[in-house]
Amino acid sequence: MSMYVRDPWGGPLELQGDSATDDDRSRNLDLDRGALSMTSRQLDETQQSWLLAAPGTHGKKKKKKYVDLGCLLVSHKLFLWTAGAVVVAAALAGLIAIIVKTVPRRHRLEPPQDNYTLALHKALMFFNAQRSGPIPKHNNVSWRGNSGLRDGLSDQSYGESLVGGFYDAGDAIKFTFPASFAMTMLSWSVIEYSTKYEAAGELHHVKEIIRWGVDYLLKTFNSSADTTDSIVAEVGQGSASGGTKQNDHYCWMRPEDIDYRRPVAICWDRCSDLAAEAAAALAAASIVFKDDKAYSHKLVHGASTLWKFASRYTKHKSVYTGQWDAASYNSTSNFDELIWGGAWMYLATGNASCLSVSTNPKLAQQAGAFHGGPQYGVLNWDNKLPGAQVLLSRLRLFLSPGYPYEEILKAFHKQTANFMCSYLPVFKSFNRTKGGLIELNHGNPKPLQHVVNAAFLTTLYSDYLETADAPGWYCGPNFYPAGALRDFARTQIDYILGKNPHQLSYVVGFGTKYPKHVHHRGASIPKNRVHYNCKGGWKWRDTRKPNPNTITGAMVAGPDRHDEFRDVRSNRNYTEPTLAGNAGLVAALVALSGGRTGVDKNTMFSSVPPMFPNPPPPPAPWKP
Repeated sequence: MSMYVRDPWGGPLELQGDSATDDDRSRNLDLDRGALSMTSRQLDETQQSWLLAAPGTHGKKKKKKYVDLGCLLVSHKLFLWTAGAVVVAAALAGLIAIIVKTVPRRHRLEPPQDNYTLALHKALMFFNAQRSGPIPKHNNVSWRGNSGLRDGLSDQSYGESLVGGFYDAGDAIKFTFPASFAMTMLSWSVIEYSTKYEAAGELHHVKEIIRWGVDYLLKTFNSSADTTDSIVAEVGQGSASGGTKQNDHYCWMRPEDIDYRRPVAICWDRCSDLAAEAAAALAAASIVFKDDKAYSHKLVHGASTLWKFASRYTKHKSVYTGQWDAASYNSTSNFDELIWGGAWMYLATGNASCLSVSTNPKLAQQAGAFHGGPQYGVLNWDNKLPGAQVLLSRLRLFLSPGYPYEEILKAFHKQTANFMCSYLPVFKSFNRTKGGLIELNHGNPKPLQHVVNAAFLTTLYSDYLETADAPGWYCGPNFYPAGALRDFARTQIDYILGKNPHQLSYVVGFGTKYPKHVHHRGASIPKNRVHYNCKGGWKWRDTRKPNPNTITGAMVAGPDRHDEFRDVRSNRNYTEPTLAGNAGLVAALVALSGGRTGVDKNTMFSSVPPMFPNPPPPPAPWKP
């Protein structure tokens, strides 16, 4: 008997019958099944090798290598390729990094700075050249050194240190009155335009200048006390009548070489204007340094001490007069300084009593707020009223204090609008030279110091209007856009920077053509280790050669009413720069710099508490 079973190779398998017993057949069948099972597994492996083998390699087994990564089994070849790729990528990245570091970078070009910003850098340098006392190492004026190290101490009648501060002009006198005004103007410009100073890289520099100035002001009176009845008005001595006495006008010497006596002039009791102006400077600076709480508080305390001194004279005149040089910085009134100082004191302290002084209608009338005159609308070291009116208009625009201040603030705002109109060329309030310079001092010498202050006020007021979303203002029945004020400011500052009939920049070091014979002792005498005595320096004063030292940033006095300018050292009416004049120039330049307009309306009011206006009194009972 035969039977067929399926051959695992695919064909029939014939099994022949035999004579074995059933038990034997059963045992053999079990053995055959085990063998058959093993054969099947071997065949499966063989078949698998055939299926996986490449063409022409049938029958040969190639064992693959693997890399055990713990939780992952990776082909050895794949691992090598991956590792190699990582190494090559790292090497390539390192090579690129080396190339980037070694090849010179081409920086992204920033847009060029405008002329106002370029001139701002120069104008601030003038203050470095005017420092008195120990000069900082970073002062960047190579021809200046330590000077005035015995100021105050050398005057036996005074006997306290007055080292520091700034020399006023081309001589070596330190006047408290114009220096205070200069610090107030610089502080005002920083409060309004700190972002522009920062963009120009000059914020730290201008704050350092202000601190140098107000630190000296704190020495001019007993700033640690709560009250005072005196303030230093002047260090050094000039002479209006000429004479042969050795002093800061007769002698032509570098400040570093001064060996003559420098007396101290003290103003006792009746100099309300001087005290109010110094209080304004300290108060304004306290806002500039509000982040330095200890220093800001020190400035506020000093300002409050002076304000108590100044505000005793709100009902009658109390004016400062130059002690020795009668032609220098005599004040004509104290009422404008009281309005000005009271406004700054209110902004620095939030004390409503200070605002009450500034908004006193009788005081405003005494200051000439409601009538014209030769100085109407002309801000300078003697007339603070236009600046005070702009400052108080700001208060009305952004805080609206309401009753009882609204009526007088509205009047100040109207007066501000009026003198803004007077600056526009369409009106004939002021004459202009043929070259376009406005004659705010009516053709008198030294016009530029008045022009820069007007340029600052007009630009600032234009920015106030823009911040308040006001498109402009009215001059009588006619409406003018706010940009007209900025245009006026540009024409005047452009004239100063060189767009004038002589194509001459009146700011030393700006442009290619500027005054070379500046009326300035330090700039005109070489630093050559030679000590020139009082008369020995006259040869440098009288020489026709240009100054050996460039007093960068100094704005000279300016041209005459016919646009004529004489670059001669001996005529101070043309070539002498001043501290107050340069402060106005810096303020105008930073206001015009950059393309941005408007101001931060909140910074000025950082110390002013929230205002809750009192309701006006009820009307009188009606009677039939």
